[in-house]
Amino acid sequence: MAGNSQRRNRRTSNKKGATVGSGGQRRKGLEGKGPTPKAEDRKGHKAYRVSNAMARNAAKRRPAPRRGGPKGTSEMVVGRNPVFEALRDGVPATTLYVQQFIDNDERVREALQLAGARGNINLMEAPRPELDRMTNGLNHQGLVLQVPPYEYAHPEDLTDAAYDEHEDPLIVALDGVTDPRNLGAIVRSVSAFGGHGVVIPERRAAGMTAGAWKTSAGTAARTPVARVTNLTRALQEYKKAGIAVVGLAAEGTHEVQDLEALAGPVVIVVGSEGKGLSRLVGETCDFLVRIPMPGGAESLNAGVAAGVVLYEAARRRMG
Repeated sequence: MAGNSQRRNRRTSNKKGATVGSGGQRRKGLEGKGPTPKAEDRKGHKAYRVSNAMARNAAKRRPAPRRGGPKGTSEMVVGRNPVFEALRDGVPATTLYVQQFIDNDERVREALQLAGARGNINLMEAPRPELDRMTNGLNHQGLVLQVPPYEYAHPEDLTDAAYDEHEDPLIVALDGVTDPRNLGAIVRSVSAFGGHGVVIPERRAAGMTAGAWKTSAGTAARTPVARVTNLTRALQEYKKAGIAVVGLAAEGTHEVQDLEALAGPVVIVVGSEGKGLSRLVGETCDFLVRIPMPGGAESLNAGVAAGVVLYEAARRRMG
């Protein structure tokens, strides 16, 4: 019995007591460390490496965002004939406002029929004072058509579209062309001769208004127009991409029918009728060409001049 007591005492005396100043480390050692992380979350694990590789491949496959460009401003077409013509010529529209108690003549009925046939134009009835306010007092004759902002392209969108079709870019840039009808006519010519778009500057230039849409005869729906803050810089970027920049000028050193550059990737720059190309834009051009005019005319309308050069470029490409 005495031996057993001594053995118990020895076992008791061998036990360690709490270390002074331990800060509760023994207690912390008894706490759990939480659930085991998933294999794909543990660095060094094969599943982690596989998961990361899959994420990288998915990022590579993800399509790049479209560059796009700035939007224009919304526009109001006012008056019975202008509204009818805009609807007839396919100008985009969101809402047709009709004055309450309007005299229902033939033009009004035709405009309503065209708007209804499209199926995506809202018809809104409004009192005359409201239409006066919307149009700043213009003679709206009871019909007002709201045209949405035009979505301009980015200059690189035009070249990308050409290369996607395995074609050399054929682009027209406008320098100081302020008449929307000229812009619409040039858009129409670009479409007719297989071009890939038009570039215009933001300032001191016509934009894609309802008038430009009408003159384009519907081709504006499939021919992109890009708008840039600095035309000279945009032309320099095209040059860096290997695209020749050809300016139309009465004092050009080449005649349009002799310029081989029109057979390849090219930007044709058209200036205003009065001033022609601005100095910086002219200095940026690789070539300045003139259109021979045996009849003795001093200059051509910007839309006509663009059509002549586009025809020559298309002829060379078909040959």
